[in-house]
Amino acid sequence: MSMASEELANRIRSLLVQGENIREQKMFGANAFMSNGNMLVAPMKDGSLLVRVGKDGMDDALAREGAGVMEMGGRTMGGFVVVSGDALEDDFVLGEWLDRARAFVKTLPPK
Repeated sequence: MSMASEELANRIRSLLVQGENIREQKMFGANAFMSNGNMLVAPMKDGSLLVRVGKDGMDDALAREGAGVMEMGGRTMGGFVVVSGDALEDDFVLGEWLDRARAFVKTLPPK
């Protein structure tokens, strides 16, 4: 894990409520944060954050500063956005992205 992704992971750990059945799992070459078996977010090597917002939440999420479409292997990942590290420097903003991911993941059945 790079310094940028580890720093972001530490900030995420401090903001997530541990009672929410949160765990970490290796995914996409990073430590993804999972809630009830569903991925919430994953800090990427470059310090950006992969955020699960769901297909219905894409337009709203992409309208936010620093957010872009997530592509992996030349394919767009529907329901996920990537948020630049620069847009996440404020813990309040990071918390908003975590809240957005949690709100969507709460609609999914546990895995």
